[in-house]
Amino acid sequence: MATNYATVTWDQLHRDARQLAEILIPRGPFKGIVAVTRGGLIPAAIIAREIDCRLIETISVVTYDEEEQGLPTVLKSPVAAGDGEGFLIIDDLVDSGVTAQIVRQLLPKALFACLYAKPSGKPLTDLFVVEVPQETWVLFPWDTAPLFIPPLARKGSTAG
Repeated sequence: MATNYATVTWDQLHRDARQLAEILIPRGPFKGIVAVTRGGLIPAAIIAREIDCRLIETISVVTYDEEEQGLPTVLKSPVAAGDGEGFLIIDDLVDSGVTAQIVRQLLPKALFACLYAKPSGKPLTDLFVVEVPQETWVLFPWDTAPLFIPPLARKGSTAG
């Protein structure tokens, strides 16, 4: 289990996705994008807009149950992408590289890009924006929720 947590805000995610898109533009045009679900869906949508790509396919690979890694299973293959030629794979994070290995085997000719990369998975991606320490668990905006916190003046005040 991770020993540290890093929270990515919606604003930071958007900035990082746009930065990745800027790096990707000279490498295009791309026939389409393959978003690795679920984490790659939102970055793929942002990047698709920025690079003016309309075709978005998905691949669904399950490797985690909460924070425990299990056996990888492909729930949905990216049929429209063929062997990946001319396609861009987008994910939020490459961690251990288990998902990336499976996606790479299915789409060997695609360019693999992600927002964040940990050292174990870094060799499996072609491009990323931010390196994250291996022991850090990244909390994405869709994993967290803002909560109301009452003002300090209301907290346990018995004075009147």
